[in-house]
Amino acid sequence: MAESLPAIPPLIGLYLRNYAATIVYCDETGGDYYDFLGPDGPDQNKLSVVVGDVSGHGIPSALLMASARAFLRQRAALPGSIAQIVSDVNRQLAADVEASSGFVALFYVFFDIANKRLSWVRAGHEPAFLYDPTGDTFDELRGDGMAMGVGAYEAYLEYEKADLRKNQIFLLGTDGIWEARNPAGQMFGREPIYQIIRKNPAASAKEILASCFNSLNRFLEDLTPEDDMTLVVIKVTQE
Repeated sequence: MAESLPAIPPLIGLYLRNYAATIVYCDETGGDYYDFLGPDGPDQNKLSVVVGDVSGHGIPSALLMASARAFLRQRAALPGSIAQIVSDVNRQLAADVEASSGFVALFYVFFDIANKRLSWVRAGHEPAFLYDPTGDTFDELRGDGMAMGVGAYEAYLEYEKADLRKNQIFLLGTDGIWEARNPAGQMFGREPIYQIIRKNPAASAKEILASCFNSLNRFLEDLTPEDDMTLVVIKVTQE
């Protein structure tokens, strides 16, 4: 399993130092991607995380993914809310994919550590979830919004959750994980992931991620995944 841990600004690392992310492609390349977008200015108590799932597989999806990533990074460097960022990039993508009918399912989340809250925009993507070990609860981060590239003038909404607390675990994945099927045709689902997190709340993000994929590999047996699979795990910690 390939693993990639992108660098994030040092002061963010003091608060969100427990993070891990990986992508497993079903072909040599694919359309899933994730990105950590840190601030360029002095306020480094803030961090944006993006996970995208491009329609299709292979080279065409990879090219669309590269365009979406470039558009997002360019727009995220300018002023505006995350809802404005996603709306602006959607207009660019809609013009880009008009002939091909491609689209990008996206989840964009913003951590504001200083104010103990997170906000997100959901554009046709699977919901993320936040686990609170204190109450042993999973809170799904849902919201309205179609996939990017479908309608040029879609107005995306921003949702917010306050009272972000130490030791909470944030997880965001693409549907290739939940919808993976074993030789008997059974779907993996979300419950195995929930159980791993529930039983290992003190584990690091890297250990949780590895446990999730080990469980998935055992479930698949010798089958090759039929879809790209991306998973991001972040543990909220404080110095």
